[in-house]
Amino acid sequence: MYVSNANKILQLFLLLLPIAVPKGSHSMWLLATYIKGQMPFPEFSYVAMLDDVRIMYYNGETKTLHPRGNTTAEDDVFDSNVLLRISDYIYTHFMERLEVAKQNLNETDRYLVLQRLVMCELKDNGEPGQMITRDAVRGSTTDELSYDDNKFTYQGHLNVPAPVLNFHLEISKSRHEILYRPYCIKTLKGYMERRKNQVHRKVKPKVRLIQSYGGFHVSCLATGFYPRHINLTLFRDGQPVADHEITGGDLLPNGDGTYQMRKSLEISAVKHIYTCSATHLSLDNKLDVTLEFDHGEPFKSVIPSVLTVLALDVVWSCMLV
Repeated sequence: MYVSNANKILQLFLLLLPIAVPKGSHSMWLLATYIKGQMPFPEFSYVAMLDDVRIMYYNGETKTLHPRGNTTAEDDVFDSNVLLRISDYIYTHFMERLEVAKQNLNETDRYLVLQRLVMCELKDNGEPGQMITRDAVRGSTTDELSYDDNKFTYQGHLNVPAPVLNFHLEISKSRHEILYRPYCIKTLKGYMERRKNQVHRKVKPKVRLIQSYGGFHVSCLATGFYPRHINLTLFRDGQPVADHEITGGDLLPNGDGTYQMRKSLEISAVKHIYTCSATHLSLDNKLDVTLEFDHGEPFKSVIPSVLTVLALDVVWSCMLV
């Protein structure tokens, strides 16, 4: 049960990441977590992802790497010694951050969670793209390092003197240039070759237009599609519905590795034609589902029932008199 819950948390965390990976590119992710407190998980662990396919898990208690979902030998794809060296550095980084975070702990805090996310991107033309390292405490981002086109930028809230901060940033920049980025890109390319059937698969979405909530909401649902990139649009009488009228739109995982998205709209008692339109890599053309809703029907079905109840109430009152 704990493993299942951890998988769900991981999937949702990755889906909600505000890092924009351009359509057509591919990326490799490493999400490391350190938990201080009584939890049914290893104190230190991380998972590695190719796009949204899990490829590896590291257990910090046993210091072992566990490949995930591979159907072929992949020992030559990554250098385990380099990866373990990076693992030791991330753990040391967590220990340093832990000493700072302890100062802000309350007596009621039962546990503390520190996380580091590392992502490198391979552009659709095969050239290396951005690399991002992000730190978080209790789920809130504290620092972010970005390396792209030989530019190194930092955003964060470290309360340290500028000379000390600049010294650490120079070390980080050197590590990104010499170790992290080359190793990540090389590993990403290796996995792209070995896992190409997984990451290049295309599954068509199933699209439905649903009237619900007593007939006063309409939902546009696309489910069962892969990869995750999809454009889902609601039309009313042939015109796109304004974004401020729509609720939902979050990308969510299905249990089979595909995805779903739902967009909903509150409707009035006026006759309109609604269309749900989906554009996806698996489709040669956009997929449209159109229905005509006559919203006067719910009123017609409710009013007679109310009148019947009122009439019975009057008759009953007369009998009592």
